[in-house]
Amino acid sequence: MEKPKLLIVEDEESIRNQMKWALSDEYEVIPADNRTQALELARKESPPVVLLDLGLPPSPRTAEEGLRCLREILRVDSGAKVIVVTGNQEKENAFLAIEKGAFDYFLKPAQIEELKVVLGRALHLSRLERERLPQRDATSRRDFEEIFGESAQMKGIFTTIRKVAATNAPVLIEGESGTGKEMVAKAIHRVGNGTRKGPFVAINCGAIPENLLESELFGHEKGSFTGADTLRKGKIEYAEGGTLFLDEIGELPLPLQVKLLRFLQEYMIERVGGRETISINVHVISATNRNLEKEVREGRFREDLYYRMGVVTIQVPPLRERGEDIVLLANRFLARSSLQYDKPVGGFSSSALAAIRAYAWPGNVRELENKIRRGVIMSDRRLLTPDDLNLPAVKEETFPDTLKDLRSQVEREHIRKVLVLNNWNISRAASELDISRPTLHDLIKKHSIRKANSE
Repeated sequence: MEKPKLLIVEDEESIRNQMKWALSDEYEVIPADNRTQALELARKESPPVVLLDLGLPPSPRTAEEGLRCLREILRVDSGAKVIVVTGNQEKENAFLAIEKGAFDYFLKPAQIEELKVVLGRALHLSRLERERLPQRDATSRRDFEEIFGESAQMKGIFTTIRKVAATNAPVLIEGESGTGKEMVAKAIHRVGNGTRKGPFVAINCGAIPENLLESELFGHEKGSFTGADTLRKGKIEYAEGGTLFLDEIGELPLPLQVKLLRFLQEYMIERVGGRETISINVHVISATNRNLEKEVREGRFREDLYYRMGVVTIQVPPLRERGEDIVLLANRFLARSSLQYDKPVGGFSSSALAAIRAYAWPGNVRELENKIRRGVIMSDRRLLTPDDLNLPAVKEETFPDTLKDLRSQVEREHIRKVLVLNNWNISRAASELDISRPTLHDLIKKHSIRKANSE
């Protein structure tokens, strides 16, 4: 196994040699004695970890050149973890370096064993942040460009997508709001594009009034009802040869469930007010955040339609169950937002990463992306903090016994904070949390949150 690369920037040859001797068993040590050489090696070697002496020529008695080197290394590779070394009397320079994006600092003379521990921690974090999906061919990368993850659940979803995309079997995607169900549907469409060249056509069954939804889906003939001045094709026809995505299928009224079932049985439609039967070749993918089995039991959803449209079912997990995917997604969104808003934000502080891991993310991936976008816009720091992300800070010494307990504690504290800031206005608080009002009511009940007299 290849050793990880470690760039050591130190102008004193004896110290460089000492460090190389002490660390070469665990690292491929790359030495540099000035800023220019360090930048060339950073570009060429892309070391994940850098050990940087702030006192570099031509100004070895000040931190000016070292801080400039730090800034330029991070510009070359914002993911590099830079550990700075400075004299015992220049501790303020170390703090300044941390503000400018250094991972950690040591005061001379550095203790090798302590240094190894910090280097190991920096390397672990660097590897974590640089993780990506296993390399696939260019087509696969395009197919999955909008969904991302390395958790077991997501790898299972990628496998299912490849299998189902080669068929015309109806697919039902289930998952909480904000988990990325439409992204999964689009990935199925892209993977299956070799056999289906038509468009991806989406319709939200819960966003269109019931009296208009039938026409939106099936189209209508001229004169079929008041206001029908022209013939109009429906979404199903427009999806010919491609994919029809029925979002929020659980909101579909019962009369339209009957018509949709008939379509899924025959792949034939009639426009509203029409007599002509039209054959349709389309891949139907549905999505819901409801428990459709419960809806069937309670008579709000047809059992025969449920089984007909769910020949293959994909469960998209909530973000809180995806482990370190949370950090990988956070870094992806950070890079995208930094570029979009032209803000040189280089990463997350350790406290921000702890808060990201601990938070329960009731709004899932959508909430994570929104909070990071807000942080990039509002922050003037190089490393985002919990405050920038509007997340409660997590104190290590107060961690509960289990991760589940920790997430529950952080979720409760954050919900209470948002409720107080919004004067206990449920609608505004739910909007800020990016969840529905019923979900917020459920969370308030779950955590036994009560309004204090002073609030």
